[in-house]
Amino acid sequence: MEIELTEREFMYPGHVGCPGCGAAIAMRFVLKALGEKMMMVMPACCWSVIAGPYPTSTLKIPVIHSAFETGGATASGVRAALDMKGDTETTVVTWAGDGGTFDIGFQALSGAVERNENFIYVCYDNEAYMNTGIQRSSSTPYGAWTTTTPGKDWKKMRKKNIVEALAAHRIPYAATASISHPEDLIRKVRKAHAIKGSRFLHIFASCPTGWKIPSEMAVKIARMAVQTNIFPLYEVEDGLHYTINLKPKRFPVREYFKIQGRFQHLTDQDLDVIQKMVDEDWELLLRKAGEHA
Repeated sequence: MEIELTEREFMYPGHVGCPGCGAAIAMRFVLKALGEKMMMVMPACCWSVIAGPYPTSTLKIPVIHSAFETGGATASGVRAALDMKGDTETTVVTWAGDGGTFDIGFQALSGAVERNENFIYVCYDNEAYMNTGIQRSSSTPYGAWTTTTPGKDWKKMRKKNIVEALAAHRIPYAATASISHPEDLIRKVRKAHAIKGSRFLHIFASCPTGWKIPSEMAVKIARMAVQTNIFPLYEVEDGLHYTINLKPKRFPVREYFKIQGRFQHLTDQDLDVIQKMVDEDWELLLRKAGEHA
């Protein structure tokens, strides 16, 4: 399906994001999909820095910088204030990293979506606390090196499935998306925009600095995550109805892992374990969607 986008840009050039920053790519797509009639809540994250300190800004929309743990609560308050003013047209968006979503901000997010607050929550996922030095989060995948899981102490726990956690709240809409598939991403942003209530978008946003990859590999590595089924693209409506948006070629996971510095310590046996995990997760997702391999 062909996607039409406005030529207008809602980001100024020259921001301070790292070269190849997947989070910056994700922001550009989301802003183009939503347009200017929006307000953004931004808990502490990489984008708190990229957006720039007051009175300067990278973004051409109103932004409220909130505490790390309050993305869901702040968005709820902004939505209530706009409603009291009779403004039902402005879209409220929370833009947070995985640390402020999976971990520190999960309590406020869970409370907000349990009330079915009318906002879009976007998590750009670079799989660690990148802004403060590449520390492990519950989004960090099994096998990854971080500064808090160094050497032989690489992360031994699986990545939290945040979409399943949000779907369990029976919210109207939750979906995954990736910077490697912009048409799918933009379609999902616009679909979320057309729905009322709590909507959640989990966007895979590669981080060359934290993942130890060349900056020019940012989009390719995100595409490989989809093609290996490490990051499947799907939607969940009302917590019940699953739609798989892409059935990939299912390349071996080692093709994805071997080109990232954060996984160079893994053995062939470790990669076999990870492949089994990925296959199990994919089979489970197929069953939920009522499909077969």
